[in-house]
Amino acid sequence: MMVYHLISITIAYFIDMVIGDPPNWPHPVKWIGRMIAYLEKRWNKGNKKQLKGTFMLLVVLLAVLLSVTLIVLIGYKIHPLVGILIESLIISATIAQKNLKQASLEVYHPLKERDLKTARLKLSYIVGRDTDMLDEGEISRGAIETVAENTSDGVTAPLFWALVGGAPLAMVYRATNTCDSMVGYINEKYKEFGWASAKWDDVLNWIPSRLTGILMLFGNRPKKTSFQEAWTILFRDAKKHPSPNSGWGEAAVASILGIQLGGINYYNGMISNRAKMGDPIQRIRFEHIREANAILRKTVFLFLLLLWAGGMTLEMAITWIQSSISL
Repeated sequence: MMVYHLISITIAYFIDMVIGDPPNWPHPVKWIGRMIAYLEKRWNKGNKKQLKGTFMLLVVLLAVLLSVTLIVLIGYKIHPLVGILIESLIISATIAQKNLKQASLEVYHPLKERDLKTARLKLSYIVGRDTDMLDEGEISRGAIETVAENTSDGVTAPLFWALVGGAPLAMVYRATNTCDSMVGYINEKYKEFGWASAKWDDVLNWIPSRLTGILMLFGNRPKKTSFQEAWTILFRDAKKHPSPNSGWGEAAVASILGIQLGGINYYNGMISNRAKMGDPIQRIRFEHIREANAILRKTVFLFLLLLWAGGMTLEMAITWIQSSISL
């Protein structure tokens, strides 16, 4: 079964690379989002919001796990090739490498033409911060941080869970991430109701985010520092991020490019002073958006190779143990 997962993951990787997520196609995340919105509207009120939010998360994840598992099992019952095809399509819906690249390049292109107004607008589609007063460097920083953080959230983490449990766990991860993005905010409305969603998202991202940050440095030569200095920056700054996981991608990208990410952001006019990642060896320029995407591409490919190496090693170990027991 591990080999089937690996084949499905690889096909999904190429499906996403070529097709991505066409906006008019039906997408399971949209259905998951509607279910979350419905349950949130009904349950995010009154007392015991934390308990209700936890129950909402369990309901969503259980519904996703059971439905996807049933679909996959039916596919494999028909024929292994049918099962692999179904798993591939489902897993491809959980990753977003092409869309992440396209979204950041929609910021890059107007910046290249010195069209700051359009660049600010395009950036506002992918970040929550205020963008209407940002200069070229700050616009570029926002796009680079989005690519760096979402390399794990949007690509390598769902692939990791696809190796562990195939399409069902990949979609469970994506459902968790969707719950976190919709209700996992530390504000008056969601700080209790979204508590479980935020914490569970942190748990599921813990291993993939660290593997991703490390692979970024393995696969990309630092531009302005030595490898030793880049490793120092990664382990020094990753833990500074308010998220236990997001800092790994941001610190790795900052150390490779020789720039400093983080700093002051504004949200609805309110200042937020984020921890700084990396050393400001050079100022951030719009060209760094393309370089961040090159890091994304290489890292995801290396992650795919790592999954194959780890998956086949585990498969051989299980086979050897089973044969030893039978003897």
